[in-house]
Amino acid sequence: MDVYLPIANLSVNGLIIVALGALTGVLSGMFGVGGGFLTTPLMIFYGIPPTVAAASAASQVTGASVSGVFAHTRRGGVDYQMGAVMVAGGIMGTGLGSLLFNLLEQLGQIDTVINILYVVLLGSIGGLMAKESIQSIRAERTGIPIAARKRRHHPMVASLPMRWRFYRSGLYISPLAPLLLGIGTGILTMLMGIGGGFVLVPAMLYILGMSANVVVGTSLFQILFVTMATTMMHALTTHAVDIVLASLLLLGSVSGAQVGAQFAQKASPVKLRLILAVIVLLVAGRMALGLGYRPDEIYTVAPL
Repeated sequence: MDVYLPIANLSVNGLIIVALGALTGVLSGMFGVGGGFLTTPLMIFYGIPPTVAAASAASQVTGASVSGVFAHTRRGGVDYQMGAVMVAGGIMGTGLGSLLFNLLEQLGQIDTVINILYVVLLGSIGGLMAKESIQSIRAERTGIPIAARKRRHHPMVASLPMRWRFYRSGLYISPLAPLLLGIGTGILTMLMGIGGGFVLVPAMLYILGMSANVVVGTSLFQILFVTMATTMMHALTTHAVDIVLASLLLLGSVSGAQVGAQFAQKASPVKLRLILAVIVLLVAGRMALGLGYRPDEIYTVAPL
């Protein structure tokens, strides 16, 4: 079933795009991540231009985040005060990211930068996840528990001025810390088309020191609004959002998330984390190979 993508300016098999969305939806349901950090690389592997893939994936993440926010709201798992500060930072970050996106596009380096960012982020986070998962599996087998980490914000966060009380998160810190974190996530969302959850959740736990029972819900709350702003920013400035592509992805991811949730209930969380780490490292390795691989046909522009 061939479908023409007007912004990407190419024809694709619509069933394959739906299947890519379903695959990321399954991963989202199994591992509790937005899936945007895998959707964009998979589309790039399929032949979608990186700029269109990043811009369209952001709109898919918006749709996938809505149900998650409602679910966490019902159980009181969202710190709206913290989320509002991070949303404000995220919207500022999308503006900065838009300027950076346009600059890199004018320089002809945007595709390369997107690929490098994915290799660095996926490689580092996948490595950390794999290390933590292997340590947990060893602890289960030996019966020696891993020492619990004390919940405490980073010393740099403690040094920032103008402290506020974030009652739901159990914190008394400066709002500048979540604001800066939101700005960083907004820039990454604009450049990479990710929701940012796989970066935001560890940062909220280990840098801000937030309570674990509100981290995921607050992260989804921030992701929802920031990806909305990112989609609008892309539509107005870069014109790279392909609504046909985004719709096909969303169709697959919504159904795939339900299947993934069923798998997640039956599998060990530690083993699931290790599987996700391996997937992330494989994607990072494939993207790194693409950056250094010599193509079969090399085009040159000769001076007249």
